[in-house]
Amino acid sequence: MPNLYPTVNLPSLMKPQVADSEKKYRSAPLFDFEKGDFVKDGANRIVFADGKEAFAAWCLKVCVTERGTKLAYSDKIGTEIMSAIKEPDAESVKSSIERTITEALMVNPATEYVKNFSFSIDGDHLFVSFVVKGKNWAEEMALKVGY
Repeated sequence: MPNLYPTVNLPSLMKPQVADSEKKYRSAPLFDFEKGDFVKDGANRIVFADGKEAFAAWCLKVCVTERGTKLAYSDKIGTEIMSAIKEPDAESVKSSIERTITEALMVNPATEYVKNFSFSIDGDHLFVSFVVKGKNWAEEMALKVGY
């Protein structure tokens, strides 16, 4: 009598390999944060940034996005600046902002570290400067974000 439930030997699975294109920083549309729109050339085509510029733009976008306020993003994307500025004293505010920016940028596996924070106030605006280093880069990148 033939076997009603045959067994099949499956081949062993190969480990997934990371393609060379995934190891590099990918280009992306260049965004002008002052205008709040994508940069376009004379023919009204969107200009693309190289991988490092795109990573810097991602860092800035994450820093100005309040965590949990955008339905398109998971709760891992963004900072908690609103709760940070409610701290009782200036040193606690600075420490909380450093923490939330560092946590937000370290979500990306391409980020090696975030450090060297400095703060300045101009009227009602708070400016935070810091250094970000991407993996596979020899140099650091200085960024400044305003709130």
